Amino acid sequence: MSVLHYFSSDVNKRAKFMFDFIAPIYGKVDGSLVKSYSKSIELLGDEINITGKKVLDIGTGTGAWAAKFLSSDAAYVKGVDISYKMLNESKKKHKDIDFVIGNAEDLHEIKDDSFDIVTASYVVHGVRADRRASMLSEMKRISRKHVVIHDFVGRTPVFVRFLEFIEKSDYKNFKHNFCTELKVLFHKTKKISSVNGSGLYIAVK
Repeated sequence: MSVLHYFSSDVNKRAKFMFDFIAPIYGKVDGSLVKSYSKSIELLGDEINITGKKVLDIGTGTGAWAAKFLSSDAAYVKGVDISYKMLNESKKKHKDIDFVIGNAEDLHEIKDDSFDIVTASYVVHGVRADRRASMLSEMKRISRKHVVIHDFVGRTPVFVRFLEFIEKSDYKNFKHNFCTELKVLFHKTKKISSVNGSGLYIAVK
């Protein structure tokens, strides 16, 4: 994909370019996220029983977050991502997870109420509020009960802020407004701080 796609007004083309471009590097460094993922999945386990559940991970990247559900005794985990190269990395590392290409705003091929938990890690902050609403609506449609967002909570480290600037993300507005956005779609929500500026947003249908 051409580097010109980074400057495209089409946000999907820009996202595909960015994540295809960083996939080989990201696949090598995402081990640094495992510690925060481990703490976050522990906190989630205090709120939701993961054992035996079917889990869908949206924007799965190289699969590190999805893998935490499998290691927490989920019965089945599926990962969806817009980037072929990211999924190539994830398939190398996590052979027990089913990875497929998909757009988080349009997952029509996945049936209503077909997963117990639908989750996304460091995905929804990257887009504007209208697109976040589309993603959340799809996640709500697919989930039987829980939608879990693992993302920024509290202070964001300087290096991460730089990466978000390069990515042209909406993380500042996300942090300020996301709880309110969730309450529009879900009758019950909860925010839990984890480590390194991360945390959980848990929503119940």
